[in-house]
Amino acid sequence: MTRSGSGEDSLDRLLPGSPITAPRRKSTSQTKTEPPLLRTGTRTIYTAGRPPWYDEHGAQSKEAFVIGLCGGSASGKTTVANKIIEALDVPWVVLLSMDSFYKVLTPEEQTLATSNDYNFDHPGAFDFELLVATVKRLKQGKSVKIPVYDFTTHGRQKDWKTVYGASVVIFEGIMSFADKELLELLDMKIFVDTDSDIRLVRRLRRDITERGRDIEGVIKQYNKFVKPAFEQYIEPYIRLADIVVPRGGGNMVAIDLIVQHVHKQMEEVSEAVLASAQQTQPLPQTLSVLEGTPQVKGLHTIIRSDHETSRDEFIFYSKRLMRLLIEHALTFLPSQSCTVQTPQGQEYDGKRSFSGKGITGVSILRAGETMEPALRAVCKDVRIGKILIQTNLDSGEPELHYLRLPKDISEDHVILMDSTVSTGAAAMMAVRVLLDHEVQEENIALVSLLMAELGVHSVAYAFPKVKIITTAVDKSVDDFLQVIPGIGDFGDRYFGTDGGSSGWSDDEEQERPKQQT
Repeated sequence: MTRSGSGEDSLDRLLPGSPITAPRRKSTSQTKTEPPLLRTGTRTIYTAGRPPWYDEHGAQSKEAFVIGLCGGSASGKTTVANKIIEALDVPWVVLLSMDSFYKVLTPEEQTLATSNDYNFDHPGAFDFELLVATVKRLKQGKSVKIPVYDFTTHGRQKDWKTVYGASVVIFEGIMSFADKELLELLDMKIFVDTDSDIRLVRRLRRDITERGRDIEGVIKQYNKFVKPAFEQYIEPYIRLADIVVPRGGGNMVAIDLIVQHVHKQMEEVSEAVLASAQQTQPLPQTLSVLEGTPQVKGLHTIIRSDHETSRDEFIFYSKRLMRLLIEHALTFLPSQSCTVQTPQGQEYDGKRSFSGKGITGVSILRAGETMEPALRAVCKDVRIGKILIQTNLDSGEPELHYLRLPKDISEDHVILMDSTVSTGAAAMMAVRVLLDHEVQEENIALVSLLMAELGVHSVAYAFPKVKIITTAVDKSVDDFLQVIPGIGDFGDRYFGTDGGSSGWSDDEEQERPKQQT
């Protein structure tokens, strides 16, 4: 499995454009410190998210393409899977191993396993109910929890791993074709056919070096269980395969044919498009725009101005607007009536906010991070999460590269922060991630300084229960997907990075008078 993370700190940092220095290697079950990617000698396959294209119900508008790999123990299934991933050239892939779904053993079975007398190569050794449910969710683009099996103790580890949906799911295991319901979920079935002597040598090497077994135990288990199980349960499945790969991972001709077929099948699926909205329709009722007072209009005038606003002024007045926006957003959180006693001994009928539930702020990096200080200033001890979503320059689709959310976020009201929303694609991906973490849709508020009508309609169309809160809504989006009339690239202007500036040189910045509002 190449995609994972803990429930509370899902997916460790991955910075776009990082140099690929690691040699070609096999995918392994990730620990919390492993980056969410598969590195090869020439490229990187990200495994941290998927494109956020959804239908009117907020669900993924096309299912993942699921490939099942079956074959004997140590036949090279994982190697074939990795070769397919490298050649497919799709950005989001899940590699799921059947080894993660061994059943929890009883004390008696644990004793048998310790003495190499338990049959791990029998269909009854696997938790097919959990496996089928997991593949179904991945096929639908939903996140899942994957058990982590420890082959040295013959048991599941306490912490399960979170895996997110992808464009392609590759599932490999000795019993991949053993369950009828599981077979129906597979879009392509591949059987890896490798000589039995080669498989025995590989199994000896793997079980001794990686699983702490002794050679006598491995041979005993092979002769007693592995070889008979292959002949009885696994080899007959070859008739179910769409493609047979002789010699495993070394057969590049077969792998190239598989990749061509997968590309053809994926191209036949209608290209998913972002939920397009009729901009002639009225803005949705879930939208709330901060009242356009003279103060708010004045702040917008300053931060929207190009040549007349220095970076320092841009930051200062943006922060003022953010504070007003956050205060406005908090008025939509639930509250309860209560009565308190004043220092004069009198009763006051008031409100107690949040109905006992907490608040979590989640910023869409990098520009959304600029709104965190405003939230912290008005919400004491608020928890903060972060999501990094960037647009793939080749596909034009937003991609999830980094995610860190607080524990038990599902119980909170979430303030999702981004500086601007144009098409709504990044915001929709962020909302989908929150829903994957069991946050209730009605408990999510998307808060942004500036939004385009297209983005408002798109988010409301996919997620009708999400509250949308902003200081202004502009009419259109240009060819570069920037809001028009807009504010420019907020992140570049705020952080002073290349690609956006006030249009003034450093000397001109120092000579210009400051503005007041």
